[in-house]
Amino acid sequence: MNILNNYEDNLTKAQEWAWEILPGLITSLITAALILVVGLWVIRLINRMVKKFFNKAEYDPSLESFLMSFISIGLKIMLFVLVITQLGVQSSSLVAIIGAAGLAIGLALQGSLANFAGGVLILVFKPFKVGDFISAQGVDGTVKEITIFTTKLSTFGNQIAIVPNGQLSNNNIINYNAQNTRRDKIAVGIGYNSNIKEAKDILLQICAENENILKDPAPEVYVAELGDSSVNLSLRFWAKNEVFWAAHFHVMEELKKRFDAAGIEIPFPQRVIHQSQV
Repeated sequence: MNILNNYEDNLTKAQEWAWEILPGLITSLITAALILVVGLWVIRLINRMVKKFFNKAEYDPSLESFLMSFISIGLKIMLFVLVITQLGVQSSSLVAIIGAAGLAIGLALQGSLANFAGGVLILVFKPFKVGDFISAQGVDGTVKEITIFTTKLSTFGNQIAIVPNGQLSNNNIINYNAQNTRRDKIAVGIGYNSNIKEAKDILLQICAENENILKDPAPEVYVAELGDSSVNLSLRFWAKNEVFWAAHFHVMEELKKRFDAAGIEIPFPQRVIHQSQV
């Protein structure tokens, strides 16, 4: 009987305690939810305002994308702290929890921290910027966006390649847009019976007629090698970055047409099979 009475007393006390804290708990939950909803809306609004500011101020697009992602993540962390505090977690306890969690996360995410540091190095030293065509980590593409952890490249096939910033900042990068002009080097073989001077004149004439090829420095043609089955010529010319590939493909097509018309042979591998009769 005493056990039953004690159970009823404990149940009554639990109900009274629940009714005492329930209104406050519900109020805290509702307030936290409102802070979360309003906070996310404010963050989106701030991001739009920051983006408009960058567009008007005409900042470097590389810096813009990096700071946009950094500001967005920072604001969301602040919002998370506000929501947790509203739910009753003491500030001192929260700081201790965040410190311990930060240490654990830092050890677990060393790669991400390295990528963040790599992103900062890319913005500071500017080995490339948004819009540059680069070759790095086995990927060729145009830089579309630099975020705090990764860099996005648009490849020739219009795919998006995502490369960690840590690897980009610590490995070799070829930036094809670092200079305004590029030099092309086209190798073409002609037969040993063909006229070398005539072949060189044709190549130089093609370059002279193409408006995309710079006349200063002047195009040059050299005998690069006396191969096993051909005399290998090396044509070198300069063109601006934006018309480089147009010039390259034009020269490749024209040299084949004009060599054929002039009777200049472009050797290709052949296999002769001798069959003996029994």
